[in-house]
Amino acid sequence: MKASILIVEDEALIADDIANTLEKNGYRITDIVDNAEDALEACTREKPDVALLDINIKGDMDGLELAPLLKLPFIFLTSYYDQHTLNRARTVKPSGYIVKPFAEKDLIVNIELAFEKKTLSAHQPTLPVKLFVRKDQEIIALDSDRIVFAEAFDNYTNVYTETDKYIISHTLKSIEEKLLPLGFRRVHRSYLINFQAIDHIQENTIYLKGHQVAIGKSYRKEFFNRLELL
Repeated sequence: MKASILIVEDEALIADDIANTLEKNGYRITDIVDNAEDALEACTREKPDVALLDINIKGDMDGLELAPLLKLPFIFLTSYYDQHTLNRARTVKPSGYIVKPFAEKDLIVNIELAFEKKTLSAHQPTLPVKLFVRKDQEIIALDSDRIVFAEAFDNYTNVYTETDKYIISHTLKSIEEKLLPLGFRRVHRSYLINFQAIDHIQENTIYLKGHQVAIGKSYRKEFFNRLELL
């Protein structure tokens, strides 16, 4: 099933171009609006899966102020990429940030990632799994939702959060069995990633909360096919 998309864009020609691109790829456009008030009404009425937001829209509220009010995954699609705007965007935690002019592939991949996160959130258990990890001379209980990715290291596994690195005395395969139902995916023989931690993908590199992970050649087709089949 393909995602349904709300487009919030104040330039009609650009909005129509985005809509045509998405419809050509099998997506349903729930509405095209150019201001926050109409966007909120469209969300209540149509219940889209993902919103594409320009930052500079009509009305008193910009896209950055609108985003957290939508209560659904959103992707910024904008010509703004100055540091101040990027810092504001980080605070509202978008599912993607695409700078115009955009490539069709980048748009599709970002939508699929946003929809995948929404789908996983709806089905994954409410309680995270606790893993016991070693740091220096301590053994620490680590909630699985803090894990960004895990890396195979001989018969051990390095586990990375946003700020720390831990060692687990288990193989990556055994860790994968515990974390697979929680939205983790193997993308390389040495890497297991938390799908919820993905910021964006560029070519064959996944960017996750300040980390970078390569997509293995043998995993590439399955990974991108999974995105396209949602």
